[in-house]
Amino acid sequence: MSRSGYHDDHDDPWQLIRWRGQVASATRGQRGQRMFREMRTALESMPVKRLVADDLITEEGDVCAFGALGVARGIDMQNVDPDDPQQVGHAFDVAHQLASEVEYMNDEDGHPKETPEQRYERMYEWVCSQIREPGDGQA
Repeated sequence: MSRSGYHDDHDDPWQLIRWRGQVASATRGQRGQRMFREMRTALESMPVKRLVADDLITEEGDVCAFGALGVARGIDMQNVDPDDPQQVGHAFDVAHQLASEVEYMNDEDGHPKETPEQRYERMYEWVCSQIREPGDGQA
């Protein structure tokens, strides 16, 4: 299983429907929108535009999308288990469903041979696409 916790063996189709609704609600909500706006800024301010998978931050200082936000916010990520969406959600003040979604998008949504630079570009575009600007009827 991945760090997002996502899997394909749903016995109850309503479980998936409810989950997707929770992700959508968390994305549209104030905390989710604040997180996406701050994440966009954190990604833009990275001196080297590359993201890793499976870790918040590596020993070498490479980060995933949440790791970039954590560095920007000054969060000590050493005690945050990147494989636990509950902990990640708590550390970044978002619903664990949204934490799982961001982890899935960062780690698994790209091409298997994606470079860290390509992951950055894909995640930056995705993060920007999640932001609802005031006046668009969705924020």
